[in-house]
Amino acid sequence: MTTTTVAYEHPEVESLDRDALRALQERRLAALGARLAASPDWVAHFAQAGLHPRDLTSLEALRAVPTLEKSALRERYPFPLLTVPVERVSRFVATSGTTGPPVTFGFTDADRALTAQQMARILRCAGVRPGDRVYQGYGYGLWIGGVAMDWGLAAFGATNFGIGPGRAELVVTWLRDHAYTACTMSPLWLMTLVTTAREHGIDPRRDWALRVGLFGGQSVSSTFRDELEAAMPDGFLAQNIYGTTESGGPNLAISCPASHDRDLMHLINEDTILTEIVDPVTLRPTEPGAVGEIVVTTLQKEASPVVRWRTRDLVRLADDPAGCPCGRRAFPLIGRIVGRSDDMLKIRGVIVYPSQIEDVIAAHPATAKEAWQIYVDRTDRILDDATVAVERRAHAQHPAQRVRDDVSSALHARLGIRLRVEVHEEGTLPRYEAKAVRVIVR
Repeated sequence: MTTTTVAYEHPEVESLDRDALRALQERRLAALGARLAASPDWVAHFAQAGLHPRDLTSLEALRAVPTLEKSALRERYPFPLLTVPVERVSRFVATSGTTGPPVTFGFTDADRALTAQQMARILRCAGVRPGDRVYQGYGYGLWIGGVAMDWGLAAFGATNFGIGPGRAELVVTWLRDHAYTACTMSPLWLMTLVTTAREHGIDPRRDWALRVGLFGGQSVSSTFRDELEAAMPDGFLAQNIYGTTESGGPNLAISCPASHDRDLMHLINEDTILTEIVDPVTLRPTEPGAVGEIVVTTLQKEASPVVRWRTRDLVRLADDPAGCPCGRRAFPLIGRIVGRSDDMLKIRGVIVYPSQIEDVIAAHPATAKEAWQIYVDRTDRILDDATVAVERRAHAQHPAQRVRDDVSSALHARLGIRLRVEVHEEGTLPRYEAKAVRVIVR
């Protein structure tokens, strides 16, 4: 794949209304079905519901197709549902493997070009500009995050410093000396960099030139985001970004300057990645304002397409999904990821998501926002109790007992149940450069 700059402004798509976008999606669904009809594995998958890939002609037909989960892919090891010869695959990526063996996904040259275009649109929507100096802090290896961002930055015409996560002491100096104007990384990693910078006499507000950051890998509360922005130069925007390995990268959703303050993101690539927000039990579409699971269908991916892939990520569809002042009416607005359907805890009959606990921790002035855990004693997530572990900032005015009491009371007010709270000294709990693991069985 070349690194020729792609056209990242798509007014013919981004100005569409929802009906026109649906018509485009249905045309591409039919073309996808025609491609999948040549794959015996995909024909067998559709046959589970008495369907054939060529039945994929409308959104209504799509909703009748069986959903796709990792178990189905692992059964087809080593190259699950690959629709081109391996010789045509120019790059493989893989899932993290945090919930089982990693699953591989292939990219043809055309797939890489498609991802580059999707990422360029993401960058533009967030407020990155061609020519920006970008600290690219997502990880590499087989993980899609860093490589997809590299493809997008090259196509967009930005200057990429592809450092990845880690080497904090070097990075905080380069942020000053190289005058990076944009960044992409885990929000927890930026908080770690802020702390490291201050320890080395560097004031991020004064000494860094960052204007915008794209933060993914895990969702964080609006309070945490506000604290990040307060530590940065005036006007800095922390934009939420969301995607999955299965969709082709961090290419599904991004906040724009107009949706940022409302903590909302656009499903900005719905012309090439069809997204459903569904009830995780019934799989029926959710109404505006309701929480549902994100299910994705890649409309134009060649090598490893997915149809109705269950991400297990839960999100709230905005009350007015088309109501953004930026004018993108066809690309629905969603909130930040509130949790995963497989991370959900049921404690003494109450449904608890880790994001609810993070909201409480992030709101307390004496806690470390980037370091906390939930300890449980069973894997089935139906529990009689759980323990929340937090860190007390080293220079906090609040003693440990007061932090424990405050967090315990705030959790009770938020959840309606009381949980045990442990308070540790700063630097005790794990930090994460990429995806954080919050629920620990011990």
